[in-house]
Amino acid sequence: MKVPRQKNQNNPAHKNVKSEQENTNESQKKKVKRYFELDKPDSKTDTKTDEVKVYNVKVTPRILWNQKQKDQKRQFLKNEYGNTFSQRKQKKKYPGKAPIDPKRLEKHSRGEGLQGIGVRNPIHKLKLQKKEKLYQKALEQAARSEILLTEDQGYVELEDEDSNTRAINQQIIARNIDIAAATKIFELNLDFGPYRAKYSRNGRYLLLGSKKGHLASFDWVTKKLNFEINVMESIHDISWLHIETMVAAAQKDWLYIYDNTGTELHCVKTISKVLKMEFLPYHFLLASVNEYGFLSWLDISIGEIAGECNSRAGRPKAMTHNPYNATLCLGDSKGVVSLWAPTVKEPLAKILCHKTPVSAISVDNRGLYMATSGVDRSIKIWDIRNLDGPLQHYKVWSPPVDLDFSQKDMLAVGFNETVEIYSNCCTQTVSKPYLRHKMAKTVNNFKFCPFEDVLGIGTDRGFTSIIVPGSGEPNFDALESNPFQTKKQRKEAEVKALLEKIPAELITLNPFEVTEVDVPTMKDIIDSKKKLLHVKPKKVDMTPRRKNKGQTHIARKKIIKDAARRDHIEKLKAASALYEKDEQKEKPVRKQSFGVLDRFVSNPTKSKK
Repeated sequence: MKVPRQKNQNNPAHKNVKSEQENTNESQKKKVKRYFELDKPDSKTDTKTDEVKVYNVKVTPRILWNQKQKDQKRQFLKNEYGNTFSQRKQKKKYPGKAPIDPKRLEKHSRGEGLQGIGVRNPIHKLKLQKKEKLYQKALEQAARSEILLTEDQGYVELEDEDSNTRAINQQIIARNIDIAAATKIFELNLDFGPYRAKYSRNGRYLLLGSKKGHLASFDWVTKKLNFEINVMESIHDISWLHIETMVAAAQKDWLYIYDNTGTELHCVKTISKVLKMEFLPYHFLLASVNEYGFLSWLDISIGEIAGECNSRAGRPKAMTHNPYNATLCLGDSKGVVSLWAPTVKEPLAKILCHKTPVSAISVDNRGLYMATSGVDRSIKIWDIRNLDGPLQHYKVWSPPVDLDFSQKDMLAVGFNETVEIYSNCCTQTVSKPYLRHKMAKTVNNFKFCPFEDVLGIGTDRGFTSIIVPGSGEPNFDALESNPFQTKKQRKEAEVKALLEKIPAELITLNPFEVTEVDVPTMKDIIDSKKKLLHVKPKKVDMTPRRKNKGQTHIARKKIIKDAARRDHIEKLKAASALYEKDEQKEKPVRKQSFGVLDRFVSNPTKSKK
């Protein structure tokens, strides 16, 4: 009898099979559908039905907020760019750089560019076009960089519109400005007057010189004295040189140059009896005129005279220079203002400004307008580029002593004890001054301080500094004139200025003549050789002679043949004309017949016989 085999419960393989079956059963029992899962039909009953699919989604406030943001963004894109991608691509929010105001471009313009006409070589033409593009790019960058200029021009704001700005004095201005700006209003009482005052190019230092020999230089902002000496003779004029460590003084006999400690550096005896001086910073020329009317230009970089000539106008009354082309403007006792250059012995131009002697001249920083005043109590504004006639003509109550333009085209007019400042007097007619300052002192001269709203007045009893709101340039170029430059920066600027020095030969009325080609004629070359004493002049007949047009032998033969043919035709025409005249003479003239009565008609030929 066979007994069935019992399963061995201790067998490990049997235990594993059993455990896997139990796990699958339990997982099927415990499996629960989640909220995002679908009620999937069984694979056996997989038939198409029209029932709606239902999603069991738990709605939260965050989901609603996200959906709302997506709808808003979709609607904005649709309204702004359109539905299709091509419409979105065509319309851009920022298509490119913002356009530049043409007035700003004109302000920074350097003149007309090169058109490329007349350049035959295509390589040179391409190079010039590339350079022109760089110049245009630099112009646009300079115009766009004006947005970085954060400082604004000063002005006077009145509460009452009917009130006048000329009634505002320096005490009222000092009460309404900050303490640092109020310190710029000060007065120096000195006993060696009358004084002349000049500011340095960067507006940091002040130079004073008196008729009794007092010479002083100091930092007028911090009131720190550089030097103070007495030269023991009269000083007629003073001037700063290319840096603030060197000054020039026109003393009684000679021209002297001092450093910032008062030490005498040079005594220029080739220039004597100087009355007026002007320094040309880009040419390193110290221009002067003496009491006899002789003009001199001293090159301070090499210590030589760059040019001199006789103005033949007598004792000068006023002198200044034009910053645009570096020409000198000299006013004489006949009311004539003449323009001079160091390399020309004759005046470049002459203007009859007044019927009386000229008392003062001033030219603005851009070289556009020139203001002149005469003893006849008149002030005229001229367009110095045109010289046709005065743009403005004013009559004042007293003959002006001095004139000076500020960096913002304000004109200061000095009388005996009063200084008046006019705003926008060049482009339009002004009936009243912008500010007026009265003193119990006689005005000798005055200068506007660069990059500051300050006017420095030299009087017979010292120096006075007043504030003129809006007269100075609020933003300065540190590479051109830096009021806060250090000692190292000053040395570097001096070396750079010497490397970029402009020769004296380039001083002309039109500074753009350098870009033009000057081709001297044969007559100019011969005239220049005749002036040389060691060269024997050549005898050259300058009358032009007629030349045959033909250059080759064949063309010359053709010209001769055509000329002979024309002569033959003319001869034939003349001969035919003579032949026709002879025929007309030989033809008998028919007389009028009277029949039997012809015997009684008189014959004049027979009667003569």
